[in-house]
Amino acid sequence: MPELHALTPVLGSLQDRGFRVALVTDGRMSGASGKVPTAIHVTPEAAAGGAIARVRDGDVIRLDAAENQLDVLVDPAELSRRAPANADLSAHACGIGRELFAAFRRHVGPADTGAAVVV
Repeated sequence: MPELHALTPVLGSLQDRGFRVALVTDGRMSGASGKVPTAIHVTPEAAAGGAIARVRDGDVIRLDAAENQLDVLVDPAELSRRAPANADLSAHACGIGRELFAAFRRHVGPADTGAAVVV
């Protein structure tokens, strides 16, 4: 569940240039309330095979905060045929203190149950 707060200025800049921008992520984001519409902590997460792992570049996503709806506008059969994306993050396991949190990453639960460490 990476921290995505560094994206806020970039996304805000795109909005200022006339682009319609929203952020949809299974990660977390400090300061998520603001001018960029966001859907955070989407579950199940991509690493757990959630639908977000099947979204591809060019897919249209509808985010309707008033109706509490998040839809991928792709034929459901097409979406189910896609293999979930699987990022190889092994090269980033060490450095910048990551090794200190490796045990937490191995044992943390999903966001919808509190992202608590389960032993």
